[in-house]
Amino acid sequence: MENIKYRALVAFESGDGYESEIRELNTADLPAGEVLVRVSYSALNYKDALSANGNKGVTRNFPHTPGIDASGVVAASESDDFSIGDEVFITGYDFGMNTSGGFGGYVRVPAAWVMKLPKGLSPKEVMILGTAGLTAAMCVDKMSASVKPGDGQIAVSGASGGVGSLSLSILAAAGYRAAAVTGKPDEDGFFSDFGASEIISRSELEEESGRPMLKARFAGGIDTLGGVVL
Repeated sequence: MENIKYRALVAFESGDGYESEIRELNTADLPAGEVLVRVSYSALNYKDALSANGNKGVTRNFPHTPGIDASGVVAASESDDFSIGDEVFITGYDFGMNTSGGFGGYVRVPAAWVMKLPKGLSPKEVMILGTAGLTAAMCVDKMSASVKPGDGQIAVSGASGGVGSLSLSILAAAGYRAAAVTGKPDEDGFFSDFGASEIISRSELEEESGRPMLKARFAGGIDTLGGVVL
């Protein structure tokens, strides 16, 4: 594959902390993989912030380019599944965590990590939805196997975040009534725009009385918080 210079955001150790800056890199230094992708877009995720700030649970070795998802165009391929010019996206696996991620002009990854762009979605639109949208869709898909729209209300915690807000939107489009569980109950316009049928303060679900049984309130839930709320 041809060696190409490109620019990337690089997080690195500096004194007692971590800093980030734009650097010029070379595709020859990218990790091994069958597919080289010229990046068009990447979403900003929570894991990216953790990586850029030196969280060893996300990224072990620095300097490092974060970005746990990306969309773009195949620039070179050693796989029969992809040809130069294919529009593709990448998310999941170890992408952007311990391999160079989407905050750079190019990425090289195993072919198994790459997916062709869905019909009707542009590279920009795929990254607007991003990893958060994919996660939300998988949550709704899993839940819909046992909970149908007429069964009752669905609780969505962390509703102002990426996964939570997109879960609200997908649920509403699928005919469910979804309650936004949030620590920001005053932002009712935001949640209404995403299709919430009710806004519930997170404090209402932080019950720690120890009572073993309460009347069922929801038919299902999508929880992004865990802990007491779950």
